[in-house]
Amino acid sequence: MMPLAPQAGKARWPLMPSQKTCQARTGASARTVAAPATLHARGIAMQNLNPGLTAAAPFSEPEREAVYRAIFTRRDVRSQFLPDPLPEPVLRRILTAAHHAPSVGFMQPWNFILVRDATIRARVKQLFEAANAEAAPQFSPGQQALYSRLKLEGITEAPLNICITCDRTRGGPVVLGRTHNRDTDLYSTACAVQNLWLAARAEGVGVGWVSIFRDADLRPILGIPGHVVPLAYLCLGYVRELHATPELEQKGWRQRVDIDSLIFENQWQG
Repeated sequence: MMPLAPQAGKARWPLMPSQKTCQARTGASARTVAAPATLHARGIAMQNLNPGLTAAAPFSEPEREAVYRAIFTRRDVRSQFLPDPLPEPVLRRILTAAHHAPSVGFMQPWNFILVRDATIRARVKQLFEAANAEAAPQFSPGQQALYSRLKLEGITEAPLNICITCDRTRGGPVVLGRTHNRDTDLYSTACAVQNLWLAARAEGVGVGWVSIFRDADLRPILGIPGHVVPLAYLCLGYVRELHATPELEQKGWRQRVDIDSLIFENQWQG
């Protein structure tokens, strides 16, 4: 398996692949950068202008493959963390990717609590251990033995923990697109988590999502106010290797469902 050595982050922000592709194919299109007066001088009708838009061309094949590689090789990391701290430019790129997730009404309800303090992380781990002990008996006798062998967190091993929260008041009392489903702010924040996870994979950074504890117990440790939901508690750090397939699949907990059984036409089937 290819080692994922730490990479030093660049201080400057390069063009994103899609921007490079568009520039290469359009040559910095005059439609998006030229002033209206210049376009009129060239005899281009005003109705043909598309201010604020950019090309929607597909990615090049290497760029497309990189996107799918990040998706298909993303893993929930729990025990392979290296102690090396994340360089600030790398962390900034990962957080910026999360911040560019789609959000209902452009609400952007997320915050990112960076947890580096060892004492705080030890307290969070105690929450996990208590909740994990409560969880084990809920599974069938055949599953309990396997469950007890699974490592389900890397809270103290990872050099960085991040709690991603959802501020449910950020957009005000009425948010566009949230008038009939108030939970869309939570869905938006989950999209930010996924953006972070894929960006981290591209940077060679492992991510593990810890979900086995009670939110009410986590709030006082991190000082989270009542109107804010701690949606994801993540462990981040460089990793030397990743599981070739999901760890729970490798260890026999569950297998991936055949996608053909999940696709319906027009109405629910089955």
